[in-house]
Amino acid sequence: MVDGSTRSVTAKEGGNETFTTDFILLGLFPNMKYVCILIHTIILIYLAAVTGNFTLLLLIWMDLRLHTPMYFLLSQLSLIDLALISSTVPKMAISFFSGRRNITHLACGAQIFFFFTLGGAECILLTLMAYDRYVAVCNPLRYAVIMNQGVCVQMAIVSWIGGILASTAHTIYTMNIPICGSREIHHFFCEMPAIMKISCTDTATYELVVFVMGIAFIVIPFGLIMTSYTLIFLTVLHLKSLKGGRKALATCTSHLMVVSFYLGPCVYMYMTPGSSHTPEQEQAVSVFCTVLTPMLNPLIYSLRNKDVLEALQKVLGKHPVIQQNT
Repeated sequence: MVDGSTRSVTAKEGGNETFTTDFILLGLFPNMKYVCILIHTIILIYLAAVTGNFTLLLLIWMDLRLHTPMYFLLSQLSLIDLALISSTVPKMAISFFSGRRNITHLACGAQIFFFFTLGGAECILLTLMAYDRYVAVCNPLRYAVIMNQGVCVQMAIVSWIGGILASTAHTIYTMNIPICGSREIHHFFCEMPAIMKISCTDTATYELVVFVMGIAFIVIPFGLIMTSYTLIFLTVLHLKSLKGGRKALATCTSHLMVVSFYLGPCVYMYMTPGSSHTPEQEQAVSVFCTVLTPMLNPLIYSLRNKDVLEALQKVLGKHPVIQQNT
């Protein structure tokens, strides 16, 4: 039963029926007994993700040693992660604590648009980051020429434009499918598969389109990434410098961890039939993609990266309180 703070789908006013296009978000695991603990945990993860990504952005901006193509692309990844987690968690928390679970048609469309824009941009960016590592390891003498500042900016632009184009198509279709019955979305944000489940029309054709776009944004990028790292691994095997090989593999391992954390769940969500997912399974995957991954990315890159750690120590070393305590 919907709480009194949400507007009903149909209301009687003076004998006339008025309709609202608002959706109702049922929230994260609505049948879970101790969901309050989970919500507070997610809020803490959100704060950690914002702090971690903002710190990484700040370090890349402040330290001249990090003004390289790899760290420029990494800063774009942090920017995407900041926006991605902020597009879902604050609304979820507000709905939970206020009890107002309705979301307007426009706000729902905006959430879908930003979610797919950021998700598509991240898929493209991860592929370009793998190419950057391929050039750095396999063609180091031409790295500065190939990965110049103009090319890096173009890579960032391509990532964002690619995400926007794909997102526009998804958003227009999703927000125009007819909803004949309940407008309750079994999710904690406006997610395309969850909305398709409450549609009263056959979405088989659109599911096929989603599958094809999944090939373009998930399978092909994953194949290109694996090809890049296979070539990198073969090159490292022939390196005479053991230290250089270890550094290259450490960076590549960090990137592969991020790729697997992000693209793996996306395959399950968008490239398998929607009828095979329960709402709880979809929400669990969404939490991993939109909440945990943005928190883990800065940790993975910073803890395994000597340059980032040195930049952090340099910044902390300038702080008088830190110096006094140490």
